[in-house]
Amino acid sequence: MRSGRRAALAGLARAGDRAPGAGPGRARSVPSVPLLLPARPDPRGWREAVAAAAGALQAGGLVAVPTDTVYGVACLAQDSGAVRSIYSLKGRNGRKPLAICLGDVDGLYRYCRVEVPEELLRDLLPGPVTLVLKRSEELNKDLNPFTPLVGVRIPNHPFIRELARACPGPLALTSANISSRASTLTVSEFQDLWPQLSLIIDGGPIGDVQSPECRLGSTVVDLSVSGKFTIIRPGCALASTVEILRQKYGLVPASS
Repeated sequence: MRSGRRAALAGLARAGDRAPGAGPGRARSVPSVPLLLPARPDPRGWREAVAAAAGALQAGGLVAVPTDTVYGVACLAQDSGAVRSIYSLKGRNGRKPLAICLGDVDGLYRYCRVEVPEELLRDLLPGPVTLVLKRSEELNKDLNPFTPLVGVRIPNHPFIRELARACPGPLALTSANISSRASTLTVSEFQDLWPQLSLIIDGGPIGDVQSPECRLGSTVVDLSVSGKFTIIRPGCALASTVEILRQKYGLVPASS
């Protein structure tokens, strides 16, 4: 059983199976059932799952992942074809930006122009917050080409952080649902997307599936203007985020 599971993981990680709908050389849909991620990481199983997901992403695929808020779908942000596939998967408005996801705060300086103290970043990240900052020239020009800004996520979830560290560049990350539908807290809630995904990591339920508050997603805050902040989406961590920005760092709402 274990050897069969390893063989399946190795097959998923190979670059030959690429994601659907992207033309010659890009990938086919692979899984029929989710890959179960243990609730408490077993060292071998954890490494295998990360390797399989990283392989699928580097092959141009889309991978469903658990985060600290809701389930997400990720691809490599520097892969323009994969970015287009995410928009197609979700039926997402092409003018609606995607966030990038990193494993650590240090990586943020490569892809963003940071004008806030590093301590502020570390007070909010990792956590259920998306920080909107000025993008750098390092970021794929086909990712959100209509805006000079980019949202950055570092979820407080060990699997996706390890996955981000295992990839050669940032992930593009969005919620695992059709646009305008509710966010998802279990893999079964986005089962209609499975055929178009290269891999599904099942980390179990995220929060209370009966609670609407658990589906709010991250709090999105724009820090691109020096000394000010703008709440773009209240999300699940609004009060604590505003408290840190105002009381500890003296930032004021941009509208004031």
